[in-house]
Amino acid sequence: MSVELSEQQLDEFKKQLKAQYLQLREEIRQNLLRSDNENFKELAGSVHDVSDEALADLLVDINNATIDRQIQEIRDIDAALLRIASKTYGECIDCQQPIAVQRLQAYPTAKRCLSCQEVYERTHAGNKTPSI
Repeated sequence: MSVELSEQQLDEFKKQLKAQYLQLREEIRQNLLRSDNENFKELAGSVHDVSDEALADLLVDINNATIDRQIQEIRDIDAALLRIASKTYGECIDCQQPIAVQRLQAYPTAKRCLSCQEVYERTHAGNKTPSI
């Protein structure tokens, strides 16, 4: 089923997605630069204190989790842009029904309608690794 979004709406979503993509790329770049400068493992290794090592590991894990989340957001944006190009943007990937425009405005990378997303979250709870 084809979703009836106007060309203007599609252009707005595309602009929003591209802006979000550029912002995420910059955030990832900044996080990587910051992690290069912080060298938590070296700091903890020179002190030889177990609690300092644990803190250093935690900070590295948090930084890695943040970057992983940002990379997943970029993948979601890429997928949404591909759906725009293939004229399936705004169509639920599970039931092929239109996704509410309000949902797309709040969450432009949405690939499921609200009903299917709720089912997905109930049936796939716990299948992901924990994140912050």
